[in-house]
Amino acid sequence: MTMTDPIADMLTRLRNANSAYHDSVSMPSSSVKTRIAGILQQEGFIGGFRVDANPNGVGKTLVLDLKFGPNRERSIAGLRRVSKPGLRVYAKSTALPKVLGGLGVAIISTSSGLLTDKQANKQGVGGEVLAYVW
Repeated sequence: MTMTDPIADMLTRLRNANSAYHDSVSMPSSSVKTRIAGILQQEGFIGGFRVDANPNGVGKTLVLDLKFGPNRERSIAGLRRVSKPGLRVYAKSTALPKVLGGLGVAIISTSSGLLTDKQANKQGVGGEVLAYVW
């Protein structure tokens, strides 16, 4: 059975592993998921990520290493999928969303690739708002 929304699946796996204090979480890999993981690492929400070959030889697996504070405080307080297959959400360059007044990050799919809200604002491009992370 095919998956309708792989990005929502990624965010749900990450949210569940984070709330259960797992050190890492694995999921099927894709280029969009890898770019989202790169943004999460760049913004300091995860410790790192890698793409491994599947043991059975079919496809690849994306492994995210979660990041916690000194007393096991979570670095990710929340994740929210914004634009969904049933209801796409777009933002102009002049109306890019701010998450928690700039403390969080909006991940936006633009013509220049996946960018954070700050990067998209700096480049003056809009696009599809994929998710909020705070």
